[in-house]
Parts: sequence; structure tokens; C-alpha cells
Amino acid sequence: MDSKWSVYATMVCSNSEDLYRIIDFLNRNLKDKDVIFGMAKSEQHPDKVQITIYRTDAT
Repeated sequence: MDSKWSVYATMVCSNSEDLYRIIDFLNRNLKDKDVIFGMAKSEQHPDKVQITIYRTDAT
């Protein structure tokens, strides 16, 4: 089965100690809703992180 990811929304925010745990929690509990949450360092703001919500369309 192939899956296609499309960006649903992005947001840049301050990093916090538990942010990765929140992203992991969301991914574990919403995987059956065809969404995946990602977190990466922001390229424009090195002291912040970018949260991305992806919609997956399994084919």
C-alpha cells in the first residue's frame, strides 16, 4: 500500500521541553484519522521549531 502525504497546516512556535512528547502523543492517538504530525527546527528562526500537520491518503 502506498501513501501520499500532503501538508495540511504549518506553524512556527517556541520549543519547549515536552513538545516532542505532545507530537508523539498526537501521532499515536490520531494515526487512524489519516494525519501525521511532524516537528523540525525552523529554517527562518533557528531558536524555534516548525510543527507540520500532514494528511495521508492511503492508496
